[in-house]
Amino acid sequence: MRFACDTGGTFTDLIVEDDAGLLTMYKAPTVPSDPVVGVLDALQAAADDRDMALADLLSRGEILIHGTTHAINAIITGNTAKTAFLTTKGHPDILVLREAGRIEPFNFRIPYPAPYIPRALTFQIPERINSLGEIVTELNEAEALETIKSLKDLDIEAVAVCLLWSITNPEHELKTGELLEAHLPGVPYTLSHQLNPTLREYRRASSTAIDASLKPLMTHYLASLTNRLHEAGFNGRTLVLTSQGGMMEAEELASKPIHAINSGPSMAPIAGGRYALADCDEPNAIIADTGGTTYDVSLVRQGRIPRTHETWIGQPYRGHMTGFSSIDIKSVGAGGGSIASVDDGGILHVGPRSAGASPGPVCYGKGGEEPTLTDACLILGYIDAEYFLGGTITLDMAAAEQAIQTRVAEPLGLNLMESASAIVSVATENMVQAISEITVNQGIDPAEAVLVGGGGAAGLNSVFVARRLGCPTLLFPDTGAGLSAFGALLSDLKSEYRRMFFTTSEKFDRDAVNTMLDELRTLGQAFIEGPGKNATESVISYTVEARYASQVWEIDVPLKFAQFQSDEDLAQVVDDFHRAHEEIFAVKDPDSAVEFVGWNAAVNCKLGSTDMGRLTISSAAPTHADHRNVYFDGIGRVDARVQMLHELSVNEPLTGPSIIETPYTTIVIDPETRYHLTEGGNLLVTP
Repeated sequence: MRFACDTGGTFTDLIVEDDAGLLTMYKAPTVPSDPVVGVLDALQAAADDRDMALADLLSRGEILIHGTTHAINAIITGNTAKTAFLTTKGHPDILVLREAGRIEPFNFRIPYPAPYIPRALTFQIPERINSLGEIVTELNEAEALETIKSLKDLDIEAVAVCLLWSITNPEHELKTGELLEAHLPGVPYTLSHQLNPTLREYRRASSTAIDASLKPLMTHYLASLTNRLHEAGFNGRTLVLTSQGGMMEAEELASKPIHAINSGPSMAPIAGGRYALADCDEPNAIIADTGGTTYDVSLVRQGRIPRTHETWIGQPYRGHMTGFSSIDIKSVGAGGGSIASVDDGGILHVGPRSAGASPGPVCYGKGGEEPTLTDACLILGYIDAEYFLGGTITLDMAAAEQAIQTRVAEPLGLNLMESASAIVSVATENMVQAISEITVNQGIDPAEAVLVGGGGAAGLNSVFVARRLGCPTLLFPDTGAGLSAFGALLSDLKSEYRRMFFTTSEKFDRDAVNTMLDELRTLGQAFIEGPGKNATESVISYTVEARYASQVWEIDVPLKFAQFQSDEDLAQVVDDFHRAHEEIFAVKDPDSAVEFVGWNAAVNCKLGSTDMGRLTISSAAPTHADHRNVYFDGIGRVDARVQMLHELSVNEPLTGPSIIETPYTTIVIDPETRYHLTEGGNLLVTP
């Protein structure tokens, strides 16, 4: 038995896969002050559904896969550890100067962004190594020790160490680490060459600073998770999702917590892509994961999930760069809990502020006073107040009506239904703009892609989003309400290794490159024989970061082999680089030399079955009306039939208006929209 749990801003999603491959889904409110409580509550719901004690259920589990927003939330809210930054003397402004670049180059009213670690907590270490790895200035251990001792008086909780060219010779960083262990025992630290041995000083420094600042928090959080699961009866492996679309052992992730920044959202494209491939003909898929707090958009392009090296926390150039590639995801503050408000100019806004899990939308009855998208959908008839989350929560219609009437309808001079419909329309437009940005930027026409609706709130307005974009089809997977959690079951145990070595196609050092690739293979094989020893399938893949001579940025080129055996192998890689460059930038220069900068090995170990599995409804749905009065913008009130998703007949053509319900979500189908249940148990919609 395997458990996959994704902790979102509003709900914690759990999918349980039993030994026969059958899937069941559960949701519990997230507890922001202690997210582990939401995990245990969801597991308790699964145990109750089986009439079992929680300990009995957990004792059957082999693996628990966990996705969390704990790391990113800590950064956004400023709750990371007090961290010191140690760098080479004469270069204290790496985090301040960054790599330049501005979103609005002529808007000088925007203040220069503050560094991730304040300049006051940046300390210079006397030492210097050049780009060839040669020691220019020996490490002054006495001065370094004085600096480290001064950190005690500042109550420093973590230390980031990033010395110039440590990627070519880590001697000074390693010695600094030894001094930290000896004189600041118990204070976690990160060495840049161990975490992120990559070219470009700012990216390496930024990733080191972020990682170090998260270590106390994430070590405590993951230890609390594993210990409390163990106390509850779980004796299996605890794995945590990463930004790269894989998973790591909880203990390993605690030592490299930067990989947990986009932990949960990275799984949605993995699951959405598999569903789109099975049920749709379009070559590209837009994966939209609508939660209670955010709307996360990603792509699957020709079966491939795009990754980006430009991973920012916050806005590009104004936020902080992680320094690692990750699955390309765009998130906006538009979800079921997004707050609707009217500004002083009479303009309606929906999001980015969210009611979150506490107090939540007004209709939850937990003290929320500001109307949200969920409140609007309840008033419009999209949501059944008696069957929210399968009837586990009863919604307060009167409170939602009062909130929208006083805070939206009266300021705008609209009636209640018009105001609720306007809230849905604005939220829809926010989502459309997010999708347009990520698709157009990658040369994809939404009119030639399928939209996959994931997340518990996806069904409320995805039909409107798809029609607005011109998407020919819209797919709601049966596990869509927990798409990221299901993606976790499909993901692999992963690890990546990187080495820097510069050579060119004109003066290619084959022996040195092969030696480096062999070192990477050895590291990958050790991972396979260690954490991945129980995998059903394992593979090591290699890439090289390459560029034209004098170019500033590299692109990743896959290697079709693990060793360069001949000149033909080199010619193959060069040709692959030209093709990749043309695909990305629409130009190539076959007469230019190609420079190879970084060499990478990625290890994938598959721990579970490759089968998709089918979701089963764990309990019988309560009796409910077959029809409901629903309001659609531009149409008015209509009588819509209410159907349970699992009761639809496969391939039976149907036409809206309809409300399709499951214990986990509600799908709104407006008039003239066609839909049917696929053989895979998913809802395929033609807007």
